[in-house]
Amino acid sequence: MNKTTSITATEYALADLCVLADMPIRTVRYYVQIGLVSKPEGETRAAKYGSRHLEQILLIKKWTNAGVSLERIRELLQGESAPVPLRVRAPGSIEVCSHLTVVDGIEIVIEPNRAGLSPEQVRQFVRQVMQAYTDISQTNEADARSNKK
Repeated sequence: MNKTTSITATEYALADLCVLADMPIRTVRYYVQIGLVSKPEGETRAAKYGSRHLEQILLIKKWTNAGVSLERIRELLQGESAPVPLRVRAPGSIEVCSHLTVVDGIEIVIEPNRAGLSPEQVRQFVRQVMQAYTDISQTNEADARSNKK
């Protein structure tokens, strides 16, 4: 490389940045335009991007590949908590579900992996649902007895 094309290790031309991120130039420009990626140092062909820009682009790429909308990505970049990405159910995939029968007519289907619940959290959820149903049932029975008087 000669002096006119030499750049530091953390400074990239747009084309180089796009090669590193495996993303089209047009897409990166769009992300800069809508504010998802920080503006580069300099303007036009002299604009330079750094490692911060590369990190932003790779993060956006990861989230878009997980199905997160650009609007939600904007919220995440502004500090909101990250979503639990939903896994797409592929044909032939197997998922373990728990069916909680509270009483005849009330059944809850729990998919712990999709809900992000540990086995202990599922047990706690079941106990609390059953307790809530018991509380409601006892309240209804007490109301019915008081109405008979």
